[in-house]
Amino acid sequence: MNRHEVIIIGGGVTGCSIAYHLAARGMRDVAVLERAYLTSGATGRCGAGFRHQWGTKTNCLLTKYSIARLEHLAEELEYPGGVEIKQGGYLLLAYTPKMVEQFKKNLALQKSLGIDARWVTPQEAREIVPFLNTEGLLGATFCARDGHANPFKVTDAYARAARRLGVKIHTYTEVRDIKIEGSLKTVITNRGNFQAPVVVNAAGGHAAEIGRMVGVELPVVPERHQILVTEPVEQVLGPMVMSFYHNLYCQQTPHGSFIMGLGDPNEPKEYNIRSSWQFLTQMAQKAVWLLPVLKNVRVVRQWAGVYDMSPDRQPVLDEVPEVPGFYVAAGFSGHGFMIAPMTGQLMAEIILGLPTTLPVDMFSLSRFQTGKLFVEPSVV
Repeated sequence: MNRHEVIIIGGGVTGCSIAYHLAARGMRDVAVLERAYLTSGATGRCGAGFRHQWGTKTNCLLTKYSIARLEHLAEELEYPGGVEIKQGGYLLLAYTPKMVEQFKKNLALQKSLGIDARWVTPQEAREIVPFLNTEGLLGATFCARDGHANPFKVTDAYARAARRLGVKIHTYTEVRDIKIEGSLKTVITNRGNFQAPVVVNAAGGHAAEIGRMVGVELPVVPERHQILVTEPVEQVLGPMVMSFYHNLYCQQTPHGSFIMGLGDPNEPKEYNIRSSWQFLTQMAQKAVWLLPVLKNVRVVRQWAGVYDMSPDRQPVLDEVPEVPGFYVAAGFSGHGFMIAPMTGQLMAEIILGLPTTLPVDMFSLSRFQTGKLFVEPSVV
């Protein structure tokens, strides 16, 4: 039997960040259990962007604090070579009067929190992205500090720092069941049993399955999202271009490839990481219409991953009241990577009973019973 103080289920960026922050605060006897390799889930399949531009105070603060950490993460975690930070901004496009109204509300909120985002006209949007098709565009918002980081390197940086502090990371260790005896939880895996009084469910799209192992129904469902990447070409696109109207985003990475994704509001709520030819067709049509310069750029590959969706598109960061010592960090709804630095810190503070750096009441499980939801309007 492997005995620890804390067991974290999930070896993505969230699980590794939590492990590091616990160890950095003195809890060194921590184990991370990952069913495949680190970043094999949503982290390694994400669009790799980060942005300050959100429509709720909670997400604005989470990303503001997280991006400030990401900007200096290589130094904090002593990670040579850096995590490939590129801050070319996000250009969020508005096509309807309702979107304009929402975006301007978002801007007022962001400015009140010290976020330097601004409204731009269609002409100004063309100055930022000269080849942007502005047909039907009513305006946009732009924040220059938004950008891109490499999710593999960010996760590796947290994992290496955690290991230096004594954390044990077990890959290819699949959780099959959890038994509870008093305050102890026995996590049964394909590579033996692990026991601890504290278990953290950071399993992303599998979070609900892990919850059922302890008799809890979590309001988190998996939802497929598909992405493609192109060949690298010379740098022509500075910001991430995002359109909630078209349910798409597109950015150019530091080495020249374009990464782009497309959301489908009718996607079944099931665990599915198979990519489709229909996606390639729709993505190409929409991306080339919006950014005509892409028409001759060749696609290298495409893939799918899952968002762990919650009803209000906000995460759950909480201890399950019915199962003391069982914590949940899931339901990120597509923005888990960019808030991982603060998620790890907040979860460590919650587990250790420390004052939290930011308020966390709005991330409680109880909000789904009381109906006090904080719906995030700005998600693809």
